[in-house]
Amino acid sequence: MFVRVPPSLFSCFFCFFSSEEEDELLASLLRDRSHIEETLRLKEDTKSDDYSAALQRLRKVYHSAIKPLEQAYKYNELRQHEISDGEITSKPMVLFLGPWSVGKSSMINYLLGLQDTPYQLYTGAEPTTSEFTVIMHGEKIRSIEGIVMAADSSRSFSPLEKFGQNFLEKLVGIEMPHKMLERVTFVDTPGIIENRKQQERGYPFNDVCQWFIDRADLIFVVFDPTKLDVGLELETLFRQLKGRESQIRIILNKADSLVTQDLMRVYGALFWSLAPLINVTEPPRVYVSSFWPLDYAADTSRELFKKEEISLLEDLNQVIENRLENKIAFIRQHGIRVRIHALLVDRYLQTYRDKMTFFSDPELVFQEILDDPDKFYIFKSILAKTNVSKFDLPNRDAYRDFFGINPISNFKLLSAQCSYMGGCLLEKIERAITHELPGLLGSIASDRNPSLSSCEATGCGEKPKNRYKKH
Repeated sequence: MFVRVPPSLFSCFFCFFSSEEEDELLASLLRDRSHIEETLRLKEDTKSDDYSAALQRLRKVYHSAIKPLEQAYKYNELRQHEISDGEITSKPMVLFLGPWSVGKSSMINYLLGLQDTPYQLYTGAEPTTSEFTVIMHGEKIRSIEGIVMAADSSRSFSPLEKFGQNFLEKLVGIEMPHKMLERVTFVDTPGIIENRKQQERGYPFNDVCQWFIDRADLIFVVFDPTKLDVGLELETLFRQLKGRESQIRIILNKADSLVTQDLMRVYGALFWSLAPLINVTEPPRVYVSSFWPLDYAADTSRELFKKEEISLLEDLNQVIENRLENKIAFIRQHGIRVRIHALLVDRYLQTYRDKMTFFSDPELVFQEILDDPDKFYIFKSILAKTNVSKFDLPNRDAYRDFFGINPISNFKLLSAQCSYMGGCLLEKIERAITHELPGLLGSIASDRNPSLSSCEATGCGEKPKNRYKKH
């Protein structure tokens, strides 16, 4: 086994050399970063693609066709996922998760080239990151307090206010002018400590993680050879990741600290630990490398590590390149969920009205429907509608809580949600799902100017490109 020396200890070592000798020695220890710039196209002089026109059209579709139905049937109280304008126009988000001191912050420093700069993320052998740190692009280098980020409606972080002031004190934003950050935003998270309870953090840690997971375009779950055990906290985290398997990238970091034979054992042990937690038929891809600025340790598989690193960077670049397509697909999927929710509430309401008589007790009648929705074909009737899959149906128990807060009498039937000038809310969201959003997606895929009326030219049945297809 090889010993990894933290970069912070090198400053003491360099005090014995002149400035020129120090520069030469440091350059010999640092690894070449040219493959990062090439893979992510950071050297190109062209400015980042301007998607403002297409994003404004996407925002218009959301506000005119999806949000009215979302508000009418209080969808946010079921899913607690309110979409803000800042979220629609935000850059792709890469989320870093994992146990403490596995190299999450060091990996961000390495990718951005922040080592030996005043604004590098602090790293160490002990648990060092106690905040959620958002690294994003800005015209100048500055840090932003969480309370300021949450108060700024133009950003995508305003919904974080609901987690309380204790959490906002643990939220930090860092802005800096960087070519990579023009195209992507990084989020560093506190390391998972198995013997720490949620209440000791002072805020709902798992709920905050879920908020970021729901909005992340790519999720890096980082391990190292010394932290492979799966405890309660990590099990909870992987339960939260359920349904997002295509966006997860598992990373075995610090791989050059082991000889090849030990690395194979550690790789197998990691698979053994994670297998029960990831409910997919295809085993997850584990990227094995060492993500920090210093060169790989001698007599290790440096060619393998570099290929693994480039493969991971290609995944990151694909998410960046498909930014707009992913946004449209996300809004469309959100619209499908809102439509299904509205159809279910409508069905509950219609069944309730059909069963009510002059002598009926309203509470007892509706409670009977809630207790056994299958008896009244609540969910089965929805499956007969177009664009409804049984795998997209919400949990039935969730509607007990939903109607406990929102009485059924507060809602109107979908047939009553129509106006002479504005049309029917259900027709508008169905048109957005089947025509407008696929048309916008098709026009982007064919390199034409996005247009909401391009469905006839591009075809509305085209499926979004799979951004995570393995090559």
